[in-house]
This record gives sequence, C-alpha cells and structure tokens, in this order.
Amino acid sequence: MDRRAFIKSCVIGTASAATATSSGIILADMSDANPEQVRDYLSKIENFNHHFADDIILTGKKFELLKSVVARLKRLQSYVGYANFSLLSVDSAFYYAKLVPRIGEFTAEEQNFLESLFYTNAKEYGFLGEKVSLKFTERIQNRDLIKIPRTGHFIYRGKSLKLYNQIKKMVGTNITLTSGVRCIVKQTLLFLDKAYESKGNLSMASRSLAPPGHSFHGIGDFDVGKKGYGYRNFTEDFAHTDEFKRLEELGFIRIRYHERNPFGVRYEPWHIKVV
Repeated sequence: MDRRAFIKSCVIGTASAATATSSGIILADMSDANPEQVRDYLSKIENFNHHFADDIILTGKKFELLKSVVARLKRLQSYVGYANFSLLSVDSAFYYAKLVPRIGEFTAEEQNFLESLFYTNAKEYGFLGEKVSLKFTERIQNRDLIKIPRTGHFIYRGKSLKLYNQIKKMVGTNITLTSGVRCIVKQTLLFLDKAYESKGNLSMASRSLAPPGHSFHGIGDFDVGKKGYGYRNFTEDFAHTDEFKRLEELGFIRIRYHERNPFGVRYEPWHIKVV
C-alpha cells in the first residue's frame, strides 16, 4: 500500500468509498442521470441535514479520532484568535500545537487523519465540486489580503475587495461581510465540526460545507449578510431579506450553489461568487 492509500484508509474504508464513488460519478453529470437518480440527488441537497442510507459515516476509533482533532483545532483557534485562525497554514498549526501545552501536539495519527481528509477524493462521500487548493501545506500570503473593519474577516485585495466595496456602496450599510478568506485549516475545522455534530457523517457535512481544498473562500469568494441577522444569514431566510433582493436587482448575485446545483451542496444565497 502506498503512502497516500495508507493515509486515505485513516478516513474511510475502501469498500464504502467504491460505492459512493460510483454514485458520485453518475450524478456529476446530471444529464446522464435517470429521473429517479435526479430525485434522490435533489432530495439530499434539499434535506441536507438528514441521514441517508448510503452516507459515509465514521464510527468507532475513526469517530474518536475525528472528535480529538476537532477539540485540538478549537483549542488552537482559541489560542491564535478567530481572525488569525482563518489565515493559518497547516505547518503553522502543527508548530503552535507543539509549542503550546494547552493546545497539545497533534499526534502522528491525527496528522495522518488530516492529510488523508485533504487528499481523499470528496466524491467518495458525495461532494462533487471542484478542488481549488491542491497542496495540503498551501499558504495564504498576508500581503494579498485586507482586514475588513468590524467583521473579524479578511478579504482578497483586487477583484474580491472591489466587488465587496461595490456591494457596500450600492446595497447599503446594512449589508456586511459574514465570512471572507478561509485557509485549509479553517475549512477543515468547519467541515469536521459539522461531521462531528452529524455523528461522524462525512456525507452530511459535505452537503453543508465544502471539504478542505474545495472551498472557493480560499481563493476569492466571500459571504455577505444582513447586520444583526445572526445565524439566519447562513440559512435560506437570507434570500427573503431586502438586502438579498437588492443584491439580485443590482446583478451582484451569481450563486455558486443554487437550488439545483450539480455539486451536492445545499442552496447558499449568501455566497458571493468572485472567481
């Protein structure tokens, strides 16, 4: 067994993966799917928080490993701060964890788990979107970013910043940045925390969040919401706000994950497509 096959086995078993892959390949091109497959696919993204019979779920020791990794990543986030955590490279994450006793060094098994998650083909548990970051240790360059005041988030200079400023100017002061740049470490925590809440269900997590390496937040996209709207900014409720309607009217809405998207992901009206 080669190295990548070994670390892949830390996340999912090969038998379950083969079943999920065949299903994913069929649905990657919706034009080739029969009506029953389409109905099944749409049911999953419409009921993204439900368990389905063919979902890939981590159990036993693999679930305990997931739990320990999530806890360590949260301790790391608490130590470096929420905003800084969004920019942290994998190498820096491992360095801080080793250096700071209250975080605790990532074990070899935990490191293999994280690397495996990154390199495993996400189609094997149902995510059909593009992989945009190909290297586990990829770094985000701080010089390419700007921190948006009173949001706790960064955004890329250039095209992303220009679009965000246009949105603020034309939609009004009630619109705000709710999520900007996310490094691989940040996306990993978001994804694994969702999987943990879902009792180890990687497929359910992938219906809500792009797996690490697949998030366009890493290369330019960002989320917006209504000030004071809280968690509802990350639900379909946002699509019924005046702010969203204004975004539509002005032509800013180019939704990456629309209601019938072919990527296996729930509807995300708050996600601004830049790249």
